[in-house]
Amino acid sequence: MQKKYLIIYDELVKGIQAGEWPAGTMLPSENELSLHYETSRETIRKALNLLSQKGYIQKIRGKGSVVIDFHTFSFPVSGIESYTELTKKLQLESRTIIHQLGFLEANHDISEMLHQSVSDRVWNVVRIREISGERIILDKDYFNERYVPLLSKEICRNSIYDYIENQLGLVIGFAQKEILVESPTDEDRELLDIEGFSNVVVIRSQVYLDDASLFQYTESRHRPDKFRFVDFARRVKN
Repeated sequence: MQKKYLIIYDELVKGIQAGEWPAGTMLPSENELSLHYETSRETIRKALNLLSQKGYIQKIRGKGSVVIDFHTFSFPVSGIESYTELTKKLQLESRTIIHQLGFLEANHDISEMLHQSVSDRVWNVVRIREISGERIILDKDYFNERYVPLLSKEICRNSIYDYIENQLGLVIGFAQKEILVESPTDEDRELLDIEGFSNVVVIRSQVYLDDASLFQYTESRHRPDKFRFVDFARRVKN
């Protein structure tokens, strides 16, 4: 038999998903819920704790439980997926805005990092990702011209990885990623809808081909309320 707090959790989730408590509204108090479900406040607390762990509510001391936007988007940490692949999989209403497309200066730090020879140039692609009418991701991508000789606004608006793999015939192998929480830059504030937010989540990646050639450096800057980054981990005993 299913435990009572799990039954209450399931009912509350259905109510949130159905819009009975929209994002930003407060759930009934623990006392009100215990009366409604004819159970103890401890059972209600277990249900609310599970709602919080699953990302449906934020518990605020002295006020109660506020419903947060459960339409969050799970981005894999360990995998390599293009933004286009992710939005299709998650069925998101999305638009890509090309803010910048050109080459970096030769003495730029990132340009020097990606250079294989003095003649190599580095593409600089800055794209704004708009989801449901809000500009919430700033993607800054850099590609060594030796491996990616041509980029157009159409390619950048659709999928650069599709172009790399299916037109250039390259095989993307692996990536090294770093995830940080930083204060927004002036550029973030100008290009993203982040009014009221004091941080952005930043993922910096070095991406390699299957022959271990470094061909891309990327910096993806995310508004923190809309995204969660997920990974799968398995404990291995020695």
